Amino acid sequence: MKIVIPGGTGQVGTVLRRALTAAGHEVVALSRRPSGPGERAWDGRTAGAWTQEVDGSDVVINLAGRSVSCRYTPANLKAMMDSRVESARVVGEAIAAAARPPALWLQMSTATVYTHRFDAPNDEATGEIGGSEPGVPGYWSYSVDIATAWEREVEKADTPHTRTVALRSAMVMSPDRGGVFDVLSRLARLGLGGPVAGGAQYVSWIHDHDFVRAVEFLIAREDLTGPVNLAAPAPLPQRGFMRALRSAWGVPVGLPATRWMAEVGAFALRSDTELLLKSRRVVPGRLLAEGFSFEHPEWPEAAGDLVRRARRERRS
Repeated sequence: MKIVIPGGTGQVGTVLRRALTAAGHEVVALSRRPSGPGERAWDGRTAGAWTQEVDGSDVVINLAGRSVSCRYTPANLKAMMDSRVESARVVGEAIAAAARPPALWLQMSTATVYTHRFDAPNDEATGEIGGSEPGVPGYWSYSVDIATAWEREVEKADTPHTRTVALRSAMVMSPDRGGVFDVLSRLARLGLGGPVAGGAQYVSWIHDHDFVRAVEFLIAREDLTGPVNLAAPAPLPQRGFMRALRSAWGVPVGLPATRWMAEVGAFALRSDTELLLKSRRVVPGRLLAEGFSFEHPEWPEAAGDLVRRARRERRS
């Protein structure tokens, strides 16, 4: 198959390109800064020569969007919104204009669309969309607005011959340098991976191999459309999540952090505390109901596998 991946040079795109290329597919990544084979230039906003790659392709997997690992300033929030909405819109326009449109458009979304909650998990059927939770910073609702606007562009697109799926993905854990697992591992190895603000907030995650397998599952299942949660079936509180990660690295102690300490740390990392404090209790209801089987459903085992791979890569 020919698979086109807008935003395919980021962490998740790298994971997908590596696996899909190894599986024998022709993979084309659209990037604002193309630098290698199989990469084509686009600006994420306007049509161009890149649309020729979409016409005649089998699958488009749109991952484009400004990284959320930043300070949530008004300017950065606007850039996060614009980069996601504009890229989804122009991908939809390219598919609509194609003489031979792809059979499938997988549009990246986010598990952050769901409400901040501790009491029950969010699946696609019964999960609560966030944005109006009491007692949380007001700007958290903007992240939900971004997710809903992102998905709305797919719903609005005039692509009757192309099946569409919104990938409400949790954090994709891979041993690649610079990814979220790498950042969390660095904190754990430094002894800083303790509970944050008590650590009761849930962490949803997915092992990179299961992320790829879920994408392949959705490509093969021609009957599935709409939002699909890409998350392991066992989210766990942050304190347990980091305890298991420390154990995998052989680090016995992780210093706890209060909310204000998390603010200082997030500022130093040029990130935002929403990524640490929002309780994302998301489960893959549709994947499980349709018979998808996770290779890494539990975090302690998944963390051990990722740490072993990270160590091998650092030795090579």
